[in-house]
Amino acid sequence: QVQLVESGGGLGQPGGSLRLSCAASGSIFSINDMGWYRQPPGKQRELVALITKVGTTNYADSVKGRFTISRDNTKNTVYLQMNSLTPEDTAVYYCNANIRRSAWNSNNYWGQGTQVTVSS
Repeated sequence: QVQLVESGGGLGQPGGSLRLSCAASGSIFSINDMGWYRQPPGKQRELVALITKVGTTNYADSVKGRFTISRDNTKNTVYLQMNSLTPEDTAVYYCNANIRRSAWNSNNYWGQGTQVTVSS
């Protein structure tokens, strides 16, 4: 069994910063891509940022230059540093990871979500 546990959400000030973490645990052979998605109120879930196993990153246009995704492969953890927050960043943020439990297959796993609210 595999679990993704997120932490670090909460209330942020406009122009401020928050940092999200997501740790994978359980029966893990290796982890491929890891990423963050978000679902604003009343909207569909959208990609925020992705990072490959070797550190190649990809960002949504709306967060480029403000958010930074990183990972620590020794800890099976992915991070999202969010700077210059705006109210439009308010959403439930979900961690996603493509995880191999053996050498022969992989599956996508989701965290439970963490609320980020940007408000003065």
